[in-house]
Amino acid sequence: MSLEKGAAPVWEQRYRASISFLPEWSPGSPDRCVYASNESGVWQVHAWDRFAGDRRQVTNSLVGLIDGVPTYDGDGILWFEDETGAESGRWLVQPFGGGKARAFLEGVPHGWSEGLTQAPGIVAAGISDRDGFGVHVSLDGGRAREVHRSSQSVRIGSVDQHGFLRGGLSADGSLLCLEHAEHGDLIHPALRVIEPRSGATAGEQLDPDMSLLAKCWSPVPGDQRLALEHEREGETRPGIWDLASGERRDLQLELVGEVRVEDWWPDGSALLLKNLVEGRHRLLRFEFRSGELQAVPTEPGVIWKARVRPGGRVWFLHEQANRQRRVVDDTDAEVLPPRGDPSPAARPYQSWHFPNPHGQRVHGFFVTPDDRGGPFPVMMFVHGGPTWLDTDSWQPEVQAYVDAGFAVGLVNYRGSTGYGRDWRDSLIANIGGPELEDVNAGLRDLVERGIADPARAVIAGYSWGGYVTLLELGKHPDLWSCGVAGVPVGDYEAGYEELSPLLQAYDRALLGGAPSDVPELMRDRNPINFADDVRAPLFITIGQNDSRCPYRQAMLYVEKLAARGHPHEVYVFPTGHAPFDVDEKVRQIRRILEFLGRHVPGVRAAAV
Repeated sequence: MSLEKGAAPVWEQRYRASISFLPEWSPGSPDRCVYASNESGVWQVHAWDRFAGDRRQVTNSLVGLIDGVPTYDGDGILWFEDETGAESGRWLVQPFGGGKARAFLEGVPHGWSEGLTQAPGIVAAGISDRDGFGVHVSLDGGRAREVHRSSQSVRIGSVDQHGFLRGGLSADGSLLCLEHAEHGDLIHPALRVIEPRSGATAGEQLDPDMSLLAKCWSPVPGDQRLALEHEREGETRPGIWDLASGERRDLQLELVGEVRVEDWWPDGSALLLKNLVEGRHRLLRFEFRSGELQAVPTEPGVIWKARVRPGGRVWFLHEQANRQRRVVDDTDAEVLPPRGDPSPAARPYQSWHFPNPHGQRVHGFFVTPDDRGGPFPVMMFVHGGPTWLDTDSWQPEVQAYVDAGFAVGLVNYRGSTGYGRDWRDSLIANIGGPELEDVNAGLRDLVERGIADPARAVIAGYSWGGYVTLLELGKHPDLWSCGVAGVPVGDYEAGYEELSPLLQAYDRALLGGAPSDVPELMRDRNPINFADDVRAPLFITIGQNDSRCPYRQAMLYVEKLAARGHPHEVYVFPTGHAPFDVDEKVRQIRRILEFLGRHVPGVRAAAV
């Protein structure tokens, strides 16, 4: 997308710069790639024939799409079609060279996708609906049949990796790994391997009160080794489960921080690992025979995904807070150059530590408008999840607030990932407490450093960050001059029944039951119960078809503010949890900046 210099504020130019996800390929046709990009102005699926050099837009979704994959043989392109933004739909396929799209799997009901995986002659798909979770298998393009069903969460292995899932079906299609919560705990899933043609169980792995995730099968046909991630050492670590022998080997690595599995080398001799330490990644090659670790050359920053090409070259998706996302290889060559103008550079993040009220060391990042030191108006921008984290990543929204004159604090509160199992699990049966303590300790630290002006403090965030924002405004009203709550949880109890089945299972694991099962927790940690105590002006965005933080429960919170005439603004957009339309996102940020300009002294109106 072309944009003349000076035609828009710098923050908007960053939003409109083209970025892409890592191209996906299949073992059957590695030069036919599929990727998602925003280059048309709406996130869509694109096809790329590396041999011919051709790139074309495949989808024209009104909602937008951020995930597409090739069929195993490379003759087709697959995507999950969601027509409203509610994330419920069906799989479609189109010929790689173009043509009419059609339903991909006959016999699979509409619902929420829990992953799709392919091997020669076989496809397996997970779908959830109000009746539970089902796994469906299609052989040789035939009608799919259900081979497993449960009332508890069951998903295809490696589903959260998106793209061409390599933790589902083994390379020869004889085994299928499922991540499940049939022991009653979605936050700590277990693994089950079944024979996909019969549904018979071939193996089980359960680490009580710890998470197990399937990552990728060996790419060598007949090799039944599955790379997984476990938490037996407190941090995420790699392991190998050999279904042929039934043995599991947890790899012993002298590394600080979490270590995740990204891929195998094509001959099965080594693993590609990703090491996260305080919000920044590096890549490593682990040799099975020698046990040696070798660094894969990368710059500092965040690596969202990495894969090993058939010839051994590593492709990965890399970014830094001050530089937009790039698809590069291990020689730092650009694999998929973006179309259109490059993004203007942005301010770098500074890694940051401070103590919380319990004496624990909290980590995060902060970014300032310039190097003069402050005090600046400050925004505490709270990440969602809650099982997620802030990293040294490209966030145009954060940089828009920096352009406007804010220092921005990003706190990896208790409940965040990347800091060990115990840190993440601090919120179980205790939501809405530790997050506020840690965010407020971060604000206090920035004030003590002379970076933040406490009289001009703003609380903001999306999803779980929106939940924390509403609780902060209700429980700590004296701290904040205003708030911005994006797609928030406003009434926890009212929203539960409208969540997707997966999110309901997540809530039960997080809360210790459904909201109705924990009335004391809900009394003290449900934002709507404190709406009458809110004093600061509030801006709220709500997705009309959101199945994660549903529209109705958010509007119940808004109605309570309106009943007492409290100053607030509501922006409703027509899709789901997040807009994949660049114009829509720009409209939202412009409205938020205008709101902040009215309520926070010293915010630069010219940034709008």
